[in-house]
Amino acid sequence: MSSKPTRRLDRVVIRFAGDSGDGMQLTGDRFTSDTAALGNDISTLPNFPAEIRAPQGTLPGVSSFQLHFADHDVMTPGDAPDVLVAMNPAALKANLADVPRGSTLIINTDEFTKRNLAKVGYAVSPVDDESLASWHVHSLPLTTMTVEALADYGLTRKEKERAKNMLALGLLSWLYSRPLEGTEAFLRAKFARAPEVLEANLTALRAGHAYGETTEDFAVRFEVAPAPMHAGTYRTLTGNQAMALGLVSASHRSGLPLVLGSYPITPASDVLHALSTMKRYGITTLQAEDEIAAVGMALGVSFGGGLGVTTTSGPGLALKSETIGLAVATELPLIVIDVQRGGPSTGLPTKTEQSDLLQAMHGRNGESPLAVIAAQSPTDCFDAALEAVRIATTYRTPVILLSDGYLANGSEPWPVPEVADLPDLEVEFATRPNGVDDKGEPVFHPYARDEATLARAWAIPGTAGLEHRIGGIEKADVTGHISYDPDNHDRMVRLRQAKIDRIADTVPPLEVEDPSGEAKVLVLGWGSTYGPISAATRLARAAGTPVARAHLRHLNPFPRNLGDVLRRYERVIVPEMNLGQLAMLLRARYLVDVRSHTAVRGLPFTSAELAEVLHAQALDLQEVPS
Repeated sequence: MSSKPTRRLDRVVIRFAGDSGDGMQLTGDRFTSDTAALGNDISTLPNFPAEIRAPQGTLPGVSSFQLHFADHDVMTPGDAPDVLVAMNPAALKANLADVPRGSTLIINTDEFTKRNLAKVGYAVSPVDDESLASWHVHSLPLTTMTVEALADYGLTRKEKERAKNMLALGLLSWLYSRPLEGTEAFLRAKFARAPEVLEANLTALRAGHAYGETTEDFAVRFEVAPAPMHAGTYRTLTGNQAMALGLVSASHRSGLPLVLGSYPITPASDVLHALSTMKRYGITTLQAEDEIAAVGMALGVSFGGGLGVTTTSGPGLALKSETIGLAVATELPLIVIDVQRGGPSTGLPTKTEQSDLLQAMHGRNGESPLAVIAAQSPTDCFDAALEAVRIATTYRTPVILLSDGYLANGSEPWPVPEVADLPDLEVEFATRPNGVDDKGEPVFHPYARDEATLARAWAIPGTAGLEHRIGGIEKADVTGHISYDPDNHDRMVRLRQAKIDRIADTVPPLEVEDPSGEAKVLVLGWGSTYGPISAATRLARAAGTPVARAHLRHLNPFPRNLGDVLRRYERVIVPEMNLGQLAMLLRARYLVDVRSHTAVRGLPFTSAELAEVLHAQALDLQEVPS
């Protein structure tokens, strides 16, 4: 029990920031896990440099981790931090503009040396002048405190200094009434073979906690009550972890062996990492020499009757385009996961963006339609993976599943589902001939189609009597013979498009959230804008602005009722982290004056920014003569 008074808060946003070698991602991840154990709702935003080892102490080398936790459901990692932990001058300078005045700064003064200050353009330490007077500043020699706490350990000074992130974590854990047991168990597992390093980290963690209790610098500690949640078992997942679990579950529910062909690329690599640990569930992972080989492996698996999956980000999707087109022509199921990042080219590899939508829809030669869906939150990546497999195997088509860096690295609580509640994805393969040849003999026709779905039959190579040929050269309808006939090509192109269109038969109608029933403005999103849009509409409604909200998962084909929904409102706003790609598609398809609100900053929208946009649009409608 603490001897200091405790103040109850409903929500807190904390940002840990330091050099890329300071362990900020680990610190944030451990604070998140300990917070989730207390039952708070959480949302996180890791942010780190693209360089493997950026210049130490410089602005490009700053790594940060933001966590929003509350006693109610939260939709975003928070617009701005209430607390910034800055481990060096670069971390302070890179993040100070995001911290509202009146918020708390915890600064590691040991790193504010003349050399480090000069690296980021500080002539004088901001800790020593009046430039930080508008914030609540706690100036602490965290590095020295760590070294002194570990004085009895036979480690070098540099080795002792590495534990300063644990001391900072211990302090913040005390300040916000977080338990230490979870992190202690994590450290014991991580450093089981290095007992002295383990004890040093445990000592630093406890020293930070004890400092908060004994120092006069912190007079009050805080606590955030658990959020109300449905009964069940929960765990914290990142989007990439959820994606991996969704794929494994889909493999189990379909009875298909899953093989991932992947070339490592930020920010998709963690899907490969996660699946590579699941061999005991019959999962095979292949790290290819390049993106083209990776998708070729996956398509070969699909041809052989398995669940072929490949993961990538935008530049890799471009390289895979020819093989994806082959999957369209051969009409085989293929899952292509594109974890979007900032572009073009290498662009911003560790930042988020939604700029691959048009590439996913049209980035192949010829008329090559396929299904496109998008996950809306980190844990929704699980359900999106199941839906991608359902569509791919039911309609015999490639499916591009869009995630992005924000979802991939962000985390939130996930209610672990019962296996029996997951969709049945069982697949039926062709087992007998489905036609006759010119001589009246039984034969297998690879392009004979199901009347409801227009999907062609899927036959495992080597099945007796089902010998067939497929490939990239156009095939004759039904028989699959190579055909250069103009009318046949026209028919096959239209059949492939019609098959994709029929996916909409099994897509739920678009749901609109409009509590008042009086909204004239609809805000429509897709992908990771779900959280910011949801939070923004809450703010707008609380301020008296009626706003309707809807969110698209299925981007090709669109839900059947999308056009009716768009025409129901006087104004439709589409926020996107691109220059208006979905808005352009909607204008072309439905001839509705969809208005874009766009940003390509490598960061998600803030809810306050979107709420202002919605309020301004509602006011504008009131001023327009009817």
